[in-house]
Amino acid sequence: MFGKLKKQNPDTVIIAGLGNPEAKYAGTRHNTGYDIIDELSRKYGIRLNREKFKGLYGKGRIEGKDVLLIKPLTYMNLSGDCISQVTSFYKTDISSGLIVIYDDIDLDAGRIRIRENGSAGGHNGMKDIIRKLDRQDFTRVRIGVGAKPADWDLVDWVLGHFADEDKEIMKKAHERAAEAVASILKDGVSKAMSRYNG
Repeated sequence: MFGKLKKQNPDTVIIAGLGNPEAKYAGTRHNTGYDIIDELSRKYGIRLNREKFKGLYGKGRIEGKDVLLIKPLTYMNLSGDCISQVTSFYKTDISSGLIVIYDDIDLDAGRIRIRENGSAGGHNGMKDIIRKLDRQDFTRVRIGVGAKPADWDLVDWVLGHFADEDKEIMKKAHERAAEAVASILKDGVSKAMSRYNG
């Protein structure tokens, strides 16, 4: 249905945005990673029109680099299934060839934080990726979605939609996060961190 894959290229950078695949989750806090992939897809004309590796993906170029944009279709808690499959197929150098984008309740809405490695920080999708790759030395772009109010259940919060006052903030954050990913590809992680970790 989606055609045959061409020979894998180990220089291809895998850029994954985490989220949940059903339509009812669109626009929720937990789908912020998906939203950044959509922004990169739109900005660089990379169509997400192929399905493999338990994910929806598209191939193209950003800042002179071959990239694969992918949204795991496994649901958040099993994101590692998709990431381990695609990185294995492409023989990815995990430390330099994988960028994972996801939501973070420990950051104010719209704030961006880039890191080269680290723990999952309580994020279930990241926990699964780290467990299935058996390593955590890969680049991640965290997008703040705001802290859970005291009277909210955590699951309800991350699967909830943004308040009207945060929607414009997040729209700008999506654009800025896409710029941050391009900066990582063009200038390296350290320069991108100093530029975007405000």
